[in-house]
Amino acid sequence: MTSRLNPYLSFGGDARQAMEFYRDVFGGTLTMHTFGQFGHADDAQADRIMHAMLETPSGFTLMGADTPPGMERPSGSSITVSVSGDDDAALRGYWEKLSAGGSVSMPLEKQMWGDVFGMCTDRFGVPWMVNIVQPQS
Repeated sequence: MTSRLNPYLSFGGDARQAMEFYRDVFGGTLTMHTFGQFGHADDAQADRIMHAMLETPSGFTLMGADTPPGMERPSGSSITVSVSGDDDAALRGYWEKLSAGGSVSMPLEKQMWGDVFGMCTDRFGVPWMVNIVQPQS
């Protein structure tokens, strides 16, 4: 049996927009289910996302949902999503899209360990790290 570790992001009502944004950033297949599809009768909550899953061509999966009715959305986070590899063009493309409309805490640039690395928070408040592994000389 194979196991996978998948980030699961919580949103306060904008999960649909966020997950569609991540599909635009990373590509892939996005499936979403609403609370209404599973019998939640409250019209104000029916269109909110109960579960979304993005499976990308790069082989990673990103999941997310709006905070369920009756539950409080956790404030703050000790989680940052990290994307790394050696495909310079793809990773720079992710960076450009993730940082657009968000905030950059560390610009994407060469670091003392030799890789190109940057940190940002996207427009949905999710923190990201992008690391582009550089060939060893």
